[in-house]
Amino acid sequence: MAVIHRTTMSPGKLELIAAWLPSKPWYRGTDAPLLAKAGGFRLDDPEGEVGIEFMVVTDTSGDAPVDYLVPMTYRGAPLASAEDGLIGTSEHGVLGRRWIYDGTHDGVLVEQLLALLAGRTTAQDQNTSGAPDPTVEVRSEGPGVPHGLTGPGTVTDTEDATLVTVGPVAQEGPVSTLTLCRVLRPGPAPEGDGAAGRVLAGWSAPDGSRQHGPFAHLAASER
Repeated sequence: MAVIHRTTMSPGKLELIAAWLPSKPWYRGTDAPLLAKAGGFRLDDPEGEVGIEFMVVTDTSGDAPVDYLVPMTYRGAPLASAEDGLIGTSEHGVLGRRWIYDGTHDGVLVEQLLALLAGRTTAQDQNTSGAPDPTVEVRSEGPGVPHGLTGPGTVTDTEDATLVTVGPVAQEGPVSTLTLCRVLRPGPAPEGDGAAGRVLAGWSAPDGSRQHGPFAHLAASER
């Protein structure tokens, strides 16, 4: 179970994200994002070493507010295989220096998101230790999510999402694509996209209204 500490981080998460966002092709705001935390959830690392958070931030620097999904991992040491995914470092008031990564580059987040899609773990409340988040909706469709997948393989940013390839552990087999929606849009999940499983969750709009929509889905890769 992840323990959420009531303490300080310097620089804070929003400050780090604001400096990192303009480098991403799916970002639609100005060079100086104006961010507010709008929601999200957490997942537990079975080993208890890595913090996993799916944060929604709202940027109001452009002509209209835009909601972004920023999945992050928090580590006590650098992750050599994820240099391209480093958002920044921060001094945590209890745990000391933390390396904060775009979680699409971190195998712990990817594998726990796959576990969530397969029904092997449960989404946790973003702000309370040991409390499941019942508002996170997981759907299994068609044959469901295959077992034994691992990743990340390749990580590709598009204009509104990040695509992560995942495949069977230590054996040849079909490759799937895990899609994380970066630009969030409220509403039902699309139909006919071949998804084996998907995650939908909620966040708050700037006017305080609750929004709900797709966060991620898994589908067989096109060949």
